[in-house]
Amino acid sequence: MPISEPTAWGMLPDGRPLHRWTLRNARGARVDISDLGATLLLWQAPDRQGQLGEVLLGHPDAAHYLAANAFMGGIVGRWANRIRGGRFELDGIEHRIDRNDGNNHLHGGHDGFHARAWDVDPDGDALLLNLVSPEGDGGFPGEVRVQLRVSLDDDGALELRYEATTDAPTPLSLTAHPYFNLNDRRPDIRDHVIRIDAEEFFAADAEAIPTDRQHVSGTAFDFREPAPIGSRLHWPDPQLRLSGGFDHCYVPHGAVGNAPRVVAVVTEPSSGRRLTVETDRAGLQFYSGQKLGGQVNRDGHPYSAFAGFALEAEAFPNQVNMPGIAEAAILRPGATYRQLTRYRLDTL
Repeated sequence: MPISEPTAWGMLPDGRPLHRWTLRNARGARVDISDLGATLLLWQAPDRQGQLGEVLLGHPDAAHYLAANAFMGGIVGRWANRIRGGRFELDGIEHRIDRNDGNNHLHGGHDGFHARAWDVDPDGDALLLNLVSPEGDGGFPGEVRVQLRVSLDDDGALELRYEATTDAPTPLSLTAHPYFNLNDRRPDIRDHVIRIDAEEFFAADAEAIPTDRQHVSGTAFDFREPAPIGSRLHWPDPQLRLSGGFDHCYVPHGAVGNAPRVVAVVTEPSSGRRLTVETDRAGLQFYSGQKLGGQVNRDGHPYSAFAGFALEAEAFPNQVNMPGIAEAAILRPGATYRQLTRYRLDTL
């Protein structure tokens, strides 16, 4: 369906205006996107009775998105997730980057892609969003040019198609950071049932930096068969105690860089909504929202812990410092970074 005309939506601190666009499909679903951070502001989708409801968490206005630290709905980069110590070595040169999560780098830093004004143009029934990240941005080498194409099809799939190039070698891992709650009548996601198609995950330390790759068998992290999120949170697992819930990267089945494969499915029993995540990325971060308490919702009130969950398709956290696989996270001149991730909403 045709893209809406942009509407005014606040402004940046320097006075530049911000806007929002609306995508719709034949089933009445609606997705709003802002040029601030290429942020997914809302997603209204039908439940099993055909009633539209909001499935994304969000803040009330642009000022709250700029001030908050939850990366809510935004596109994060240059690096999705964490880099230990805010440092890495590339081609024999050490680079120090923005540290915004204790001593570590997280999601592009204080002024990452989620906090930038993107250029937006309609492309038929899709939106093209472009951003130039200059040399030295957040401490990263090279200029990076990113294009994101966002579309919503009549089957309920929101498709995010990324491309990026650089003029100097640089780490690059991009992801979308929407928080989902598939039942707009309940402020908690612990009744949601999740399946993750992965036999391995990365255990993490107290700073959420991966320590080693482990098999899910016999642990709270085994979602190869569907299980409620809430019941797993009560398992006596040391990894859950460290983080207060799930905030871990899974290693889904399937070859990286090929056609997207289904990596996770989440259902909500009361609404009947089902979210299917497909991606061609190597990693899938599952975050159960335990630290969302106090984040401001659209009505100006605080969210509670476990108000939403995130499934982030990305490279492995701290991969740029992992021997043997660090090079796979480096974009070099002449190459093109490509990523395809779909979030599909339907009903049971």
